[in-house]
Amino acid sequence: MSHDMSEASARPVRGRRNPFARAQDDGGPRATFRQLLPFLFEHKRVLVVVSVLSVIAAATTLVQPLLIGEVIARVQAEQPLGVLVGGLVLFVLVSSAVGAYQHYLLQRTGTAVVLSSRRQLIARLLHLPIREFDARRTGDLVSRVGTDTTMLYAVLTQGLADSVGNVLLFVGALIAMLVIDPIMLLSIVGVLGVSVVAVASLSGRIRRATSAQQESVGELTSGIERAIGAIRTVRASGATEREERAVTEKASQAYAAGVRVAKASALVVPIAGIALQASMLVVLGVGGMRVASGAVTIAELVTFVMFLFLMVMPLASAFGAMTSVGQALGALGRIQEVLDLPTEAADDAPSTRPVPVPGAPAIAFRDVRFRYPEAVVAARRQAVKEAQEEHVPTLAEAAEAREDDVLRGVTFEVPRGARVALVGPSGAGKSTILALIERFYDPTAGRIELDGQDIRELPREELRARFGYVEQDAPTLAGTIADNLRLAAPDASDADCERVLRAVNLGGVIDRSPLGIDSPVGEDGVMLSGGERQRLAIARALLTAPPILLLDESTSSLDGLNEQLMRDAIDAVAQGRTLLVIAHRLSTVVDSDRIIVLDRGEVVGQGTHSELVQSVPLYRDLARHQLLV
Repeated sequence: MSHDMSEASARPVRGRRNPFARAQDDGGPRATFRQLLPFLFEHKRVLVVVSVLSVIAAATTLVQPLLIGEVIARVQAEQPLGVLVGGLVLFVLVSSAVGAYQHYLLQRTGTAVVLSSRRQLIARLLHLPIREFDARRTGDLVSRVGTDTTMLYAVLTQGLADSVGNVLLFVGALIAMLVIDPIMLLSIVGVLGVSVVAVASLSGRIRRATSAQQESVGELTSGIERAIGAIRTVRASGATEREERAVTEKASQAYAAGVRVAKASALVVPIAGIALQASMLVVLGVGGMRVASGAVTIAELVTFVMFLFLMVMPLASAFGAMTSVGQALGALGRIQEVLDLPTEAADDAPSTRPVPVPGAPAIAFRDVRFRYPEAVVAARRQAVKEAQEEHVPTLAEAAEAREDDVLRGVTFEVPRGARVALVGPSGAGKSTILALIERFYDPTAGRIELDGQDIRELPREELRARFGYVEQDAPTLAGTIADNLRLAAPDASDADCERVLRAVNLGGVIDRSPLGIDSPVGEDGVMLSGGERQRLAIARALLTAPPILLLDESTSSLDGLNEQLMRDAIDAVAQGRTLLVIAHRLSTVVDSDRIIVLDRGEVVGQGTHSELVQSVPLYRDLARHQLLV
C-alpha cells in the first residue's frame, strides 16, 4: 500500500504540534473580554433576573447591620426591641432565599454557556476545511470542546454575573461607613487599594498560565488518542514502554502548567485575607480610640465593622471574578481560534443546477498543479520527526513532508461510463487526485471539470453527491453495520442495505449473527477483518447509487479469492457508471478501459494494459514485478 504525503492527505496525523496556532509573546492565543460577552449575552434574560435578585439580596443585606446597630443601641438604653428582632430575622431569611435561587440560576446558566460554546465549536469543527485537520492534532481539537469550554462555567458561577448586586453592596457599605465615621473609613482605604492593585496584576499571569495549561492538556489528550488509536501497532512494535513514557511526559507537562496556575491563583486568597485582617486591625485600633474619645458609640463601631465585612465580601467576589475571567480568557483564546477559522463553505459556489456540456468527459484534469499548504507540510514534517524519535512505524512516520508540487501539470480525461485506473509508485500523487476531485483541496493551478463544468463552480455538497468515494484505509465508525451503511444514505431500507452487502460479498457477515445488519462492528470496526472493513466502505459508497465511483486502493486488504469476488461485484455495479480506480495491484485494473500512469506528480503514459507494457518502461517494470508480463 502506498504511504506518501499525497496518499495520506485525507487523514489527520495524530500527535502533532499545532503549526496554525496564533501565538502571542507568552505562547498562547489571545482573547479579550469583548469576545466573552456574546456567550453571556445569549442568556441575557436570565442574567437580568439574576441581576435583579442580586440587587434585592444586596438591599436586604445592607439593612441588617443597621438593624443590628439599632438593637445594640436599644439594649444599651434599656429600651424595648419591638419588631426589630422579627424584622432582622425576616431580612436574613429573604436574603438567604434570594441568594439560593440566584445561585441555582447561575449554576444553570453557567452550564448553558458551556453547552452553547460546545455547540458552536462542534458546528465549526465539523465544517472546517480538510487542510485544518491535516495540520492539527485530533486530541487537541477534542480538548477544546471538552476542557476549554468548561472553563467558561466559572465566569458565571464565581461572581461575574452578580456583579450588579456586588457593586450595590460595595457602594452601599461604603456610603454607610462614610456616614458613620469618615476617619475610620479613610484609615482602611489604603489597605484595600493595595490589595486591588495586587490582584489586578495577578490576573494577567493567571490568564497566561491557564492558556499554557490548556495547551498542555491538549497535548496530553492528543498523545493518549494517538497511543490508543494505534495500540496494536504500538504493541507489535514493542513500543509500549516508549509510548507510556511519551504520554507520561505530556501528563507531567500538564501537571507543571497546572501548578503554575495554582501558584498564581493561590496568591489571590491570601491577598483578600490579608486585606480583611489588616482592615479589621486598623478599624479596631482606630475605632477603639474613636469610642474612647466619644466620637462614635459602641453600636456605631459594631455597625461599621459589619459594613466593613459587607464591603470586603463583594471585593473578595470581584477578586474571584478576576481570577475566573483570567482563566476563562486563556481557554477562550483557544476556543476563539477555532471559531475564527473559515468553514469549508466560506469559498463555496452558490447553489446551482449543474449544466453538463454535451460530449464532455465525466472528469477532466487540465494542466493541474497542486502543492500542499505550508502549515500541512510543517505538521507532517513534525510528525515524521516525532515518529522517528519514538521508532513507531505509523502512517505519520511514513508520510513524506514534501514542499514541492505534488502534481505537476497533470492532464487526462475520464470518459463517461468508462473504467479508468490510476497506477504508479508511492508518492506519485494518485490519492491527491481523488482528494482534488472531492474538493478536499483546490488545485494550485489548472482546472478540474465534471461533465465539462469547472468543479469550483459547483457547491461542494452537490458535487460530492455525484460521487461514491472510498478512501484508502476507509474508517469504520463505531456502531452497527447499518449505521455505517446509512452514513451517506440515512433513508435506505434494510433490504437496500442487505442488497449492497451481498453485492460486495459481505452476506456472510450478516448471516452469522441473528442481529443481521444491526450487528455491532466495535470501535474502529475491530469486530471485522481488514477485508470486511474495506468491503463495508465500498458497500456504503454503492448504497447511494452514485453516477461516478472513486475507489482508492479498494482491494488492498483483500485476499486473492475475495479480490476476485470484489472485482466481480464492481463489474456488476459499474454498468452505466463511471469508475476512477487507484490500484497498487495491477491485476485488479488490467482490464480497465484506460490506465493512467503517474510518476512524481506527472502523467507518464496512458492507454490499455497491453499498450502500456510496450510503451511505458515504468509500467512495464511494475507489471514485471507483479508477474503480469
